[in-house]
Amino acid sequence: MTLRLVAFLVTSALLAHPTAARAQADESRFELELEAGAVWQSRNDVQIPNDSSATRFALDDVLGGGAWPAARVTFTWNVRDRHSVRFLAAPLEVDETGTLDQTTNFAGATFAAGLPTEAKYQFNSWRVGYRYRVLHNDRWTLRAGFTAKIRDAEVALEQPGISARDTDTGFVPLGHFSGVYRFSDRWNFVWDLDALAGGPGRAADLSLKLAYEVTPRLTISGGYRTLEGGADVDDVYNFAWLHYGVVSTTFRF
Repeated sequence: MTLRLVAFLVTSALLAHPTAARAQADESRFELELEAGAVWQSRNDVQIPNDSSATRFALDDVLGGGAWPAARVTFTWNVRDRHSVRFLAAPLEVDETGTLDQTTNFAGATFAAGLPTEAKYQFNSWRVGYRYRVLHNDRWTLRAGFTAKIRDAEVALEQPGISARDTDTGFVPLGHFSGVYRFSDRWNFVWDLDALAGGPGRAADLSLKLAYEVTPRLTISGGYRTLEGGADVDDVYNFAWLHYGVVSTTFRF
């Protein structure tokens, strides 16, 4: 009975005292974040191949602006005090039917304007990254590092009797920057950025969230995510801008 009473008192103190709760959360070895929401697109320009044999067109005019369901999973391993490794899976696939406003040459095929056109846009992102905690105090936690991203992309068009598709799987190195600002006992502002600029393309995945620490082991959050970028190379021209409204739950153990 004495041991149970002590355990109850310690647990109650951790739940009630934000500093103790935060210390326990900081010592967690693993974190699992489940994110879900809706995605819209405001831009999706395509030309495949990226030369005079193909037509540059707005894929978002065929697919529409959304919204579509979206989700991602992030697993973090806090290896040591300042060092962590993060794994992320962010699949995205959109299939819609629309029309082209002009005759369009795409991936070796010619598609007529005004006919029902089935379009597919896939942009799956698989990442592993390293983060180093550069600052940590009662108010701020800041991290920096790098992310290795595998991009699994596909664009496809289909009309009666004709279809064409282009796939693009490749490696993209990204810089990583993230932070937490604690403006009250349990409320935090959280931001997270994986980005690359320069060369034949660019990429930016930025999230801004308001988070509430329900317990030392459980946090819920919600906010805005934007994904922007693309490539301008010989094989493909594709730049897209996606916008997400998201909610997430983070478990620490």
